[in-house]
Amino acid sequence: MFSNFIYFLAALVIYTTSELFDNSSGFDLWAIGFCLTSTAAFALVCRVYFSRLSILGQTLPAQDIDQRMNTAVSRLSIAALVLFAVNIYGFRVNHLLSGFMIFQWVPTLGALLFLGLFLFYLILIWNFAYQIQKRFFAGSLTKKSFILSNISFCMPALLPWCFLSLLADCLGLLPFDGLNKFLNSTAGEAIYILFFVIAISVFGPVLIQRLWGCRPMTPGVDRQRIEAICQMANLKYRDLLIWNLFGGGMVTAGVMGIVGRFRYILVTPALLDCLDDDEIQGVILHEIGHVYHRHMLFYLFFFAGFIACNFIFFEPLMLMIYLINPLYDGAAFLGLRQNTAHAAITCLVLIGLFILYFRFIFGLFMRNFERQADLHIFKYTDSPSALISTFYKIASLSRQSIDKPNWHHFSIGRRIRFLEKCRMNPDLIRDHHGKVKKMISGYILAVGAIFFLGYSLNYGGLNASFIRFAAGNILSRQLELNPDNSDLYVQVGDFYYDARQYEKAMAAYENVLKIDPVNVHALNNLAWLLATCPDSAFRNAPRSLDLAHRAVDVRKEAHILDTYAEALFLNNHTNQALQVAKQALLISTERKQYYKDQVTKFKKALKKS
Repeated sequence: MFSNFIYFLAALVIYTTSELFDNSSGFDLWAIGFCLTSTAAFALVCRVYFSRLSILGQTLPAQDIDQRMNTAVSRLSIAALVLFAVNIYGFRVNHLLSGFMIFQWVPTLGALLFLGLFLFYLILIWNFAYQIQKRFFAGSLTKKSFILSNISFCMPALLPWCFLSLLADCLGLLPFDGLNKFLNSTAGEAIYILFFVIAISVFGPVLIQRLWGCRPMTPGVDRQRIEAICQMANLKYRDLLIWNLFGGGMVTAGVMGIVGRFRYILVTPALLDCLDDDEIQGVILHEIGHVYHRHMLFYLFFFAGFIACNFIFFEPLMLMIYLINPLYDGAAFLGLRQNTAHAAITCLVLIGLFILYFRFIFGLFMRNFERQADLHIFKYTDSPSALISTFYKIASLSRQSIDKPNWHHFSIGRRIRFLEKCRMNPDLIRDHHGKVKKMISGYILAVGAIFFLGYSLNYGGLNASFIRFAAGNILSRQLELNPDNSDLYVQVGDFYYDARQYEKAMAAYENVLKIDPVNVHALNNLAWLLATCPDSAFRNAPRSLDLAHRAVDVRKEAHILDTYAEALFLNNHTNQALQVAKQALLISTERKQYYKDQVTKFKKALKKS
C-alpha cells in the first residue's frame, strides 16, 4: 500500500518537471494515438501477466504466489510510471488541452486530469491483480472495494499538492498585484508553502478519515476497552474510528493527527474480530507509541526537509547537471538537442533523488520508528507476548511468510525476534531509542548542512564563485559544440573579464572579431578592456581607440559612446572625450548618475590641462 503512495508522488514529480521541456500546444494526433495505443498495450500486458500468475497459483504455495504477486505489481507499477513519463515528456499529452482557457486560468485542473492517466494505469493493474490478491484478505472483498480502497489510500499523497496548487491558481486570478508579486518571490513561496504544510498537517486528518470512509466506532465493549487503554496511556484524541480498508478484512490499525484535538485512532473490523483483549491492547499501545515518540511530527519534518533542500538546491543542481559532459555526449549520440537533453537529465536526477530519499532514507526511519512503536508495549508490561501473538495471527490470516521483507517496516519475523531479545535483555530497548535519537540528530545535521550549502550557492558567499565556475564550464562546452558561434566567444570574454583573467578575455574577443569583424559587443568590450583595464600591462591606447571608433560606427548607444570617450581620453583627446560623454548622457535612459560623473571627470581633466 505504501508503495502506491510513493508511486503517486513520483508521478506528481514527473508531471511538475515536464515544464522544463519546450512547450507545445494544441491537439497532436500522434500524441493522442500513442497514448491510446500504449494504454491498450499496457492493459493487455497486465492481463497476460496476471493470467499466467493465476495458473501458477494453482500449484504454488500461498507464500510463493504472494511473493510473485508483489513482484508483479511492483514491476508493472514502475512500468506504468515509465509509460506515464513517456506520454508526458515525450509526447507532451499534458499540453493537448492548453488551448482551452479554463486550463490556462486554473492549471491545476489540467494536472489532475492527466495525473488521472497514471491512476488509470494503476487501476488496470489492480483490476487484473484482484483475482489473485483477494486470496490474501480475510473475509469477502469485491473487486470494486479492492480498487476503491487502493485509490482512497493513495489520494492523501496528492491532497496537499492539490490544495496548495488550487489555492495558488485562485490567488493568481485575484486583482492584487502586490500579493501576487510577494507570492512569486522566494520568501513568499517559502512562507506560503510553510503555512500550508502546517495547516494540512493539523487539519488534514479530518479530511482523510472522510476520504477513507471511516465511521465512528459504536458504543460497546470494543470501544470501552480501547478507550480504557488510551486513558491508561493518557492519550488525547478526537474519536475512535472503524476503518473499512479493503472491505475491513485487513487486520490492522492506525493513528493519524499531530494535534490531539484532530487525532484519530483507526481500527479495522477484522482486527476487532480476530484479536483477544490482550492482543488489541498490544496493537493500540503500538499506535500510541507512534504518538508518544512524535513519529508523525518527524514524518512531517522529513517531508519538509526534502522540500526545503529541493527548493534551495534546484537552480544550482540544474547548473551542475550542465557540467556532466558524458551524459550530453550520450544524448548527442541519440540525436537529442542539448536543451532537451538537459531537461531530460534534470528530470531523471530529480525523480531519482526523490525515489532514493523516500525509498531508502525515509524507509530507514519508518522501519526503525515501527520498531520503536513495538517497544512501547514494554512501558506497560514486561512481556510482549500479546503483540507477538498478534504478529503471528496477521501472518496466518494474510497467508504471508513471516520473513517477507518490506521497505517501510521490518519483516514480521524480525520484529518478533527483536521483541523476544528485548524481553531477555531490556538494555536493547534503551539502545534502540538511543539509536533513533542519533539517526534523527544526524539527519538534522545533514539537512542543515545541505540547506546551508544550497543557500550559500544561491544567495550567500559561494554564489559568485559557483556562478563563475559553472558559467566558465558551460561556455567552454558550448564552444566545443558550436565553435563558429561568435556570440559565445563574447560571453566567454565577458566571463573572463569579470573573473579578472584579462589575457583570456582578450583572446576570446579577438576570436569573435576573426569570425565577425563588426560584432559591436566584442568591439566595445575589447576597447573598454584596452582602455580601462586595472592591470596597466593590458592597456593599448591606439588599439582601444580604433576598436571604439569602429563600434560607434556600427551603433551609437550610451555605453558604446562611453567606451569611445574613455579611449579618446586615454589618447589625450580630452575635449573630444567630453563631447562624446555629453552625447552619451543625453541619449542614456539608465545609470544617469554614472554618465553625469563621466562628464564631470572629463571637465576636471580638461581644466587641469
